[in-house]
Parts: sequence; C-alpha cells; structure tokens
Amino acid sequence: MDPSTFIDPYLTPPDRLVLDNLLLDSQSTPEKPKSSGGTPDVPSDADATVSQLEAFNDPRHADFVPTIFFTWDLKDIKLPPLLDAWLLQPYIRAARSIVRVDTDVVMLTHLLLYFTTSVPSAIYLFRNFHWLHGVLHWIMQSYYVGTYTLMMHQHIHMGGILKKRNWWLFDMIFPYITDPLMGHTWNSYFYHHVKHHHVEGNGPDDLSSTIRYQRDSLADFACYVGRFYLFIWLELPTYFLRKGKTLLGLKAAFWELSSYLMMYLLWNYVSWRATLFVFVLPFLQLRVGLMVGNWGQHAFVDETDPNSDFRSSITLIDVASNRFCYNDGYHTSHHLNPRRHWRDHPLAFLRQKDRYASEHALVFRNIDYIMITVRLMRKDYDHLAQCLVPMGDQIGMTHAELAAMLRRKTRRFSEEEIKRKFA
Repeated sequence: MDPSTFIDPYLTPPDRLVLDNLLLDSQSTPEKPKSSGGTPDVPSDADATVSQLEAFNDPRHADFVPTIFFTWDLKDIKLPPLLDAWLLQPYIRAARSIVRVDTDVVMLTHLLLYFTTSVPSAIYLFRNFHWLHGVLHWIMQSYYVGTYTLMMHQHIHMGGILKKRNWWLFDMIFPYITDPLMGHTWNSYFYHHVKHHHVEGNGPDDLSSTIRYQRDSLADFACYVGRFYLFIWLELPTYFLRKGKTLLGLKAAFWELSSYLMMYLLWNYVSWRATLFVFVLPFLQLRVGLMVGNWGQHAFVDETDPNSDFRSSITLIDVASNRFCYNDGYHTSHHLNPRRHWRDHPLAFLRQKDRYASEHALVFRNIDYIMITVRLMRKDYDHLAQCLVPMGDQIGMTHAELAAMLRRKTRRFSEEEIKRKFA
C-alpha cells in the first residue's frame, strides 16, 4: 500500500469528505482521486462540504445521522424491515432521549457493552478464577480501552455524556466502576488532561511536554515514558502545589493513591490472580499507551513558533483514530477548542482550512499516533512524508523537502530556546 495514494474505504463519511477536499486543493487538475472502495458523493467546493457536514450533525435536518456503532455506519446497517422498525429505530429513539448530544447514541451502545461484558467478567474472575479466563479478559479489555478512553475524553471535557435531568447520578458514578477495569486510576485523567495538559499546552511546564526530548530517539522516548510511569503520582500533585492550586493537588494525590490502595488491598486480601488481570495489567498497559499516543500527537513541534496550537499538534485522517476513537485524529482542532464536540471536528477543520494552511499545520493520513511514534523511533521520515497531506506552501515542496521539514520539527529544544520562545 502506498500511503500517499491509498484511500481507505473504511474512512468515516466526514473523513472522506475532508480528505477529498484537501486532495483536490493539492492537485493541479480538478480530477478527483480514485478510491480503493466506495465513495460518497463529494461536493467540489469547501462550502458545499461544510454544508453537508453541518447537516450530518443537525438533528433538525433531514440528513442528520447519529452514530450508533463504530464498526458500521447507519446507512450500511441493512436489517430486515421488521427488525429495523421494531428493534433498531426504537433503540435509536430511546438512546437519543438518554445521551446528552443526539449524535452520541454510540456512547450508550458502548456503555451497554461494557456493563454486559467487562463488569460481569471481572466479577466472575474474583469469584471463580481461571487462568484462561484471565488472559481472555485482559485481551478483551485491551481491545476496548482505546475507544473507552476517548469516550471518557469526551466525558471529562463535557462534564458528562448523558442527559443531566434523569441520568446525572449514573453518569457521575459509572466511571468509578469502569475506569479501573480499563487501566485508569480514579479521576487522574481529568486532573492530568483537563486541569494540567490543556492549561500548559505542551509548553515547558507541561509534565507530558515533548519539547525537551529528541522525538526520534528511542533513549529519549524511554526516559519520557519512564518519567510518567514512575513519577506522575508525585509530579502532578506537586505541579498543582507549585501553581498555587493546593486543593487540586490534594485531590489529584488522593484519587491516584486511593486507586493504588484499592489494587493493593484486592491483591493481598481477595485474589492476587484476579487483581493482576482485572486491574494491574490494564493499568500498566494503559500508562504506556497514553504516553505513546501523546508522543505521536506532539512529536512535530514548529521550530519557529512552538507555542502555536496549529504548529505543536497534528491532524490525522485515519480509521483507527477517527472511526473507532471519537475523531481523536483531529488533535489540533481539539487543542484550539478543548470543549468542541467530537462530531464537530471535521466541520471545524474545514471551516478553518485556510488558517491551517497559512499556519503550516501538519495533516497526515493512513497512519495513527502509535505508528507515528514507531516510525519516528525508526527515523523513517520517508514514510511519514508519504503520509503527509500537503497544505498551502507544502504543496509545492518535493518529497525530500517534506521529509527534511518533518525531521526539523522533531528536534529537542534547548533551555535557552525554551526561555526565548515561550517568554
């Protein structure tokens, strides 16, 4: 597969609209790129595409499309008429009355999935442990965790995902049940991501900042992951104390340490084997995954203006990030507006497309954050340049120039540069 020409037929319809629009901009002829699979009708201009994306998200519009499942788009679900009328459509209507945003039926779908698989499986492991069940449970949770984490990403930014009137209590309580099963410590994602990372924005005071590391160095990456792995329990509370946010520091320490205490007690006094597969392995695995993802999201930092959200984060148009993980590929859009709803990212991107181009923002396709990190560890800038969707001045650059540009943006910043550029 040539990442510079392949168009994944499994892209979401909004992703396909965005990608086709960008490819039309980058081509000298108006001919549309050929797809490896079926393609939606793509308007030839950005305004028409914006209008179509607005219609997808507007419950009052005839073209409104809620997300029910990630594996299938609604138009691809071909049920017998009886099942559609008596099962699918009633479920959609009921779910829309429960979820906070009408598009988000998929969130209820996944909550039902977790509470009918993860929760009973974990309980059964503590009641009647078997090694095979333990391994299969861990594999299941490993499959769930990416989608779950990005659902919780919406939860912590929006203050919940279910309607407040009747579902506020369950909306508040369920993370305390499901978070540890996926490897999260209680409330730490909120304190680290919302109250810390988005405040600092990959700047010098961001504990997960990449600017002090050579982003294509395996040794630097190991130090980056190791620091988070071993010391975040201490560094995050002390960060809040340094910033004069004593209460946040105490809360962050309490919830992180209480999660460790819960695992310790279950290990020593209930079942160490069940605790290993239900809580400890998911916890250890997720901590690596979070840092691998953050490294990929913030590996390319502009050498001239590293403080710009357009230039210190990237956008991905790929299946793993956007179909299965709530448009997590639109990371620049998320940093520009952390409270922006996940379904609005493709629309917001197109509305600001010219600004992205003028700011020299980076857009990739056919690659996710994990594979960006892997390719960087291999210093494979040739492949990364092939995945780049050029915008603005990048359109006229040769492949070698694009690869050299990407290499420059992974260079470690010296302390003198940091003081000067982040003054």
